[in-house]
Amino acid sequence: MAILKIARMGHPVLLERAADVVDVTAVRGLVRDMAETLVDSGGIGLAAPQVHHSLRVILVSVPAGRAEDDESETPITALINPVLTPVGEEQVIGWEGCLSIPGLRGAVPRFQAVEFKALNLNGEPMSGQARGMMARVLQHEVDHLDGILYPMRMKDHSRFGFDEEIGRYTRKQEA
Repeated sequence: MAILKIARMGHPVLLERAADVVDVTAVRGLVRDMAETLVDSGGIGLAAPQVHHSLRVILVSVPAGRAEDDESETPITALINPVLTPVGEEQVIGWEGCLSIPGLRGAVPRFQAVEFKALNLNGEPMSGQARGMMARVLQHEVDHLDGILYPMRMKDHSRFGFDEEIGRYTRKQEA
């Protein structure tokens, strides 16, 4: 296994639509390396284009305390050729960061709930519904597969800035 280099905003691989995976067995090694990279980075999601592979593969992992019910935890899960469908029209604005845009954060509107369909690492169909943080992570990572970075989704760029400054602002608002 290996920790992979993460592409940063400005690299062309992040702006193109990733190719569908035809042979799931051919991406198993990539998924293992992506999982190691995700753990090393401390992130909660990673898309193959972020590690310089233009393939429709994402990993998601939402730790306890960040999930919708604050108790459940989603272990690292690979979704191959994922397709998302919004459930309803409700969108919520939430703060997002990205391993490909280090040190910055922005307020991004996302659907509150989505249905997903994908293949697992055995090539078997998987599907389900996600809400809250998991829905946000899925949308963020699938956007990477379509060449979309979260600042492109933002409606108000006055709510885009450095993590450190956003943290100070948020603490002042909560005090």
